[in-house]
Amino acid sequence: MTRAVDRAVRMLLALASGTPRLGVSEISELVEVPKPTVYTMLRTLERHGLVVQEVEGGKYALGPAVLQLGNAYLDGSELRARSASWADMLARQTGEAVWVGVLSGHNVVVVHHAFRPDDLVQILEVGAAIPWHACALGHAIVSLLDDDAQKALLAVPAQRLTGRTVTDPEALRQALTATRQRGYAVEDQEATLGDAGLAAPVFDWSGRAVGALGIVGPAERLLEAGRQGRLADAVRSTARALSRDLGASRGAGTTTD
Repeated sequence: MTRAVDRAVRMLLALASGTPRLGVSEISELVEVPKPTVYTMLRTLERHGLVVQEVEGGKYALGPAVLQLGNAYLDGSELRARSASWADMLARQTGEAVWVGVLSGHNVVVVHHAFRPDDLVQILEVGAAIPWHACALGHAIVSLLDDDAQKALLAVPAQRLTGRTVTDPEALRQALTATRQRGYAVEDQEATLGDAGLAAPVFDWSGRAVGALGIVGPAERLLEAGRQGRLADAVRSTARALSRDLGASRGAGTTTD
């Protein structure tokens, strides 16, 4: 039973990995499960609404029940609930969009998004998954994981999203050390050309980093000389306030490195 659950989870994650529709052969290759087994499990997942099959082409995609599960997670997330007012305040203070994210496998998933306080069209990014190595939110969280957890993440080949994405394990390790020492992470066009991010970790009552809060926006605006420091201070201050709201002590996350 445990093996079947593991296979089903890997199949769902494969469908959520960036290619929205996959055939049985493609899923079989990705999860390293025989095609007859994949087909049988897909039919079971389809009955429960977790996957759907296209009428034309016969490929599979995630089903509406996945959205129901995702909404249930968001509704029950204390981090998301308590971050709303702090994220809104930071967006007004900085004039930039604010994301709150959690680590899920090798990705950071955005659980809350406060829009920039302007009249330009913006797209809600809640539910977006970004490789941890290519975003400030990911560096902020992973910099505080224990050595074994960091090594496990660094052992997986990093995907290059832009020409500026850092993928070398040693360079990433150095970036994590710098993030831990200064208390915030910087991302410069590593996920999307033209965009940058500044993020700080968020802690719960146990002192564990349960997520990160950060701002995202045009690189020339966020990383402008003289402005980056002020923005980083605002991000760190807000992340500390959110952490205290979650029960963290005032000294949570401090390091002597």
